[in-house]
Amino acid sequence: MKLLMLGGTEFVGRAIVEAALERGWEVTVFHRGRHAAPAGAASLIGDRTAPGGLAALATGSWDAVVDTWSAAPSAVRDAARLLADRVGRFAYVSSRSVYAWPPAAGLAEDGPLVEGSPDDGDVPYAEAKRGGELAVGEAFGADRTLLVRAGLILGPYENVGRLPWWLARIARGGPVLAPGPRTMPVQYIDVRDLAAWTLDAVAAGLSGPYNLVSPSGHTTMGGLLDACVRATGAGAGAELRWTEPEALLAAGAAPWTELPVWLPPGEMYDAMHTADVSRALAAGLRCRPVEETVADTWAWLESLGGVAPQRPDRQGAGLTPEREAEVLEALAKG
Repeated sequence: MKLLMLGGTEFVGRAIVEAALERGWEVTVFHRGRHAAPAGAASLIGDRTAPGGLAALATGSWDAVVDTWSAAPSAVRDAARLLADRVGRFAYVSSRSVYAWPPAAGLAEDGPLVEGSPDDGDVPYAEAKRGGELAVGEAFGADRTLLVRAGLILGPYENVGRLPWWLARIARGGPVLAPGPRTMPVQYIDVRDLAAWTLDAVAAGLSGPYNLVSPSGHTTMGGLLDACVRATGAGAGAELRWTEPEALLAAGAAPWTELPVWLPPGEMYDAMHTADVSRALAAGLRCRPVEETVADTWAWLESLGGVAPQRPDRQGAGLTPEREAEVLEALAKG
């Protein structure tokens, strides 16, 4: 297979490129040149947001293209139109954020969607991803378009700061504010499992939308944080102080941002952690154990000296030490 990756030097795109290279695919990466492409991939340099920025894609043909773009849909539109006659299939890594709010618990791919346009410029994330979906479908048609509606993505190369924050925090030791209940199921997708499924789906000629996240029950908050303790070797040095949602909210702890991955029961939890993924499972989705995702992310972090890269367009996640101490003190006072 000849694969064109739009992006491909950081998190999701990098995992897809590396997985394709491991399969012996011929991979071309179109990127801005800010980071090196994985060894073995050919590079085309360009900035899709600049006038004439797609010039490097004016020639060439590929079996498939994968795009992870999450900003202006018009950038997806322009690339898709340029490539439509020279590429067999287009896989767009979208998001479950495209479902209209509030998504019902257990929502499948036929749920109602937010409004979007392939011609939009800068719009909010959900509308941007929906506009990107529409842009690909308009240029490639339904039969040649694969929409990968990912949920929470974790694993090596993460540049958003969720799992890296938990690992660094637990490695530091001491009392750790652990958001409960510890048995609460959480859904996420290891970036490498996303990559493997996407490439399998492209090779098999699949089309249409697929929710891509682990099945409910794959792990829990307790399973995730216990795996962090084991991976970092924190052992007795880190004390997980499990706290019920009501107490956390009363103490002012912010779900998702201050306590990454965690959401209390309610609309937000239903939207993020209860997706119906039966379609992707039937199409071959396999999710590795949480212990493997956590251990491999920690090994990658250690290889960087313990500090993960951070996307400039995303605010860093997690409580500061001072803020965590404040919340713990408020909880102690009851």
